[in-house]
Amino acid sequence: MILLITIIILALIFDYINGFHDAANSIATIVTTRVLTPFQAVCWAAFWNFAAFFIAKYIIGEFGIADTVAKTVVQSYITLPVIFSGIIAAITWNLLTWWWGIPSSSSHTLIGGFAGAAIAAKGFVAIKGSVILKIAAFIFLAPLIGALIAFLMTLLVMYICKKANYPKTQYWFKRLQLLSSALFSIGHGLNDSQKVMGIIGAALIAATVDPTIFDSMPAWMHMNNIKEMATIDQLAWVPFVCFFVIALGTMSGGWRIIKTMGTKITKVTPLEGMVAETAGAFTLYITEILKIPVSTTHTITGAIIGVGATHRLSAVRWGVTQKLLVAWILTIPVSALLAGIIYFVVKYAMVLF
Repeated sequence: MILLITIIILALIFDYINGFHDAANSIATIVTTRVLTPFQAVCWAAFWNFAAFFIAKYIIGEFGIADTVAKTVVQSYITLPVIFSGIIAAITWNLLTWWWGIPSSSSHTLIGGFAGAAIAAKGFVAIKGSVILKIAAFIFLAPLIGALIAFLMTLLVMYICKKANYPKTQYWFKRLQLLSSALFSIGHGLNDSQKVMGIIGAALIAATVDPTIFDSMPAWMHMNNIKEMATIDQLAWVPFVCFFVIALGTMSGGWRIIKTMGTKITKVTPLEGMVAETAGAFTLYITEILKIPVSTTHTITGAIIGVGATHRLSAVRWGVTQKLLVAWILTIPVSALLAGIIYFVVKYAMVLF
């Protein structure tokens, strides 16, 4: 029971870290274009992160991404030590990349950690390769989709506004950035909060099938139907708390990454900021429909690159972009390796103590 409580707490800590790690994704452009102050921007993003809970529950009517995350590991191989090791690895990698100012993927960190610990425990039979391959494919597809939408949208907006008064258009694009930032923050909340929901759901199911733990679990933790991972939403406190905590994390901001996202990839104007955020939001909504957990970091980075490429390819600082791409590719395997090492440490510690 103590391990279960520890896992839930650690999952929520990861959720909080995810919030401040990814805060820059939603607010980098509106801060660098001076539409809002940093404090105003994080408050704005946090509000819409939490509003996404009501959209998922009452408009979409399901938490499909949480189900996908939980199903990356075969249910019969999910144990509390596996989940614990995966979360510790994910938190470690997230904090390291935040410290280094690298906008890596919290999503792929968590999935890599979860899968890596399961592989260390039972081998490759413990993971669902088709699910993981689909998620891994969107390491490349999500930024490409975001870049394509942003590229086409920028060309369209520039064509529509080619005869407009420049100062007046800049004024309106700054105002529209509030809307585009809100749209992206909703997508961020929908996507990233559900990943932690999936991990907590997996932990509760693993505890439910263990009689020694189940007997000591309070009623508010009981899963009535352990055959379906998606039933995590039957416990109303899980999605509510996950969305609330990520909003708190966003309130803490991610100042180290804002500089990379807002200035190092390409120069961003109010028009370009509005387009990048809108394109990123559309990409997140598409993947929400497909129930595929993607990186909001990858998505908005791709959108910013797409915006910069409309001027000329040299407008994008490809040296920075290459470093980001390397970090993205390494995230899943590094997290998996780290989780595997942690799993063996946890396993032998449990034997000793």
